[in-house]
Amino acid sequence: QLQLVESGGGLVQPGGSLRLSCAASGFTLAGYAIGWFRQAPGKEREGVSCISTTGTSTNYADSVEGRFTISRDNAKKTVYLQMNSLKPEDTGVYYCAAYGRYFCAPMSDKGADYWGQGTQVTVSS
Repeated sequence: QLQLVESGGGLVQPGGSLRLSCAASGFTLAGYAIGWFRQAPGKEREGVSCISTTGTSTNYADSVEGRFTISRDNAKKTVYLQMNSLKPEDTGVYYCAAYGRYFCAPMSDKGADYWGQGTQVTVSS
């Protein structure tokens, strides 16, 4: 079965950190660019970050630049999103998506081959 599975979400106080994981099963992750998206209640899904197949190219939304870091370990078939200095506006369901091409910037939720089920991130005191 071809799927992406996110994990690592939770409740964290403002200023805290979380690391999300996106694990692939049933296909070779190395051949896919991976994007992270998030959706807050009542808002449209937005692109957060993207990483190329080799990990040499990355892209971030302005709202997370300097606070979030995307990385990948193709041997472990996993992509990570390290989130530091979290703010309440970072709250939402975070999804990863796989694109069958080198890179996924500029980010769009159109054209992804696979999506994960999402993991909830809540930033609140």
